[in-house]
Amino acid sequence: MINAIIFDFGDVFINLDKQATLDGLKNLGIPHWNEDLNQLNLQYEVGAISGDDFLSGIQKHTNDASIEDIRAAWNSILADFPLYRLEFLQMLSKKYRLFLLSNTDAIHIDTFEQKTGASFYSDFYQCFEKVYFSFEIGMRKPNPDVYSFVLDQHGLQAKHTLFIDDKKENTDAASALGLQIWNLQVGEEDVVHLFDKQIL
Repeated sequence: MINAIIFDFGDVFINLDKQATLDGLKNLGIPHWNEDLNQLNLQYEVGAISGDDFLSGIQKHTNDASIEDIRAAWNSILADFPLYRLEFLQMLSKKYRLFLLSNTDAIHIDTFEQKTGASFYSDFYQCFEKVYFSFEIGMRKPNPDVYSFVLDQHGLQAKHTLFIDDKKENTDAASALGLQIWNLQVGEEDVVHLFDKQIL
């Protein structure tokens, strides 16, 4: 029996437009995402480098684009957060122990909070017993350590915990540790259809 649920954030609650960021960077002189940028992103997502270092690192790959233009392109990935998902989460929080575990960075979280406003993001965060952002804890999915960390911090049993994420590599890693999983298919499934999955 499931008594706790760990959720991903992007494309589970907030919709993401990944193409918008790729298009934005292309307009700044970066034709495609490369390994250099990937390593920069991974470092920033675990808080190993500052936001300034991250943005200036991207700048080196552009046609001398401004930091503000780079920030805008980076943030264009963040689309809407439908209210019905928050309402579903609030209902769910009365029945289960809920946690948020997201690979994300400080720029995206700051922007999410500015875009939605204090009332909305406070209501969202309050649904969870604890919110874990990779840049704050220095770990990211699919590293097994991050799942073990959350389970240990809260005395959760893997077999009684459901993990929901849109990336298969993340749900595969969780499944290998004995967690119940839902690899949510973006565009085909919505988190509010959780009870239709007959996992709980």
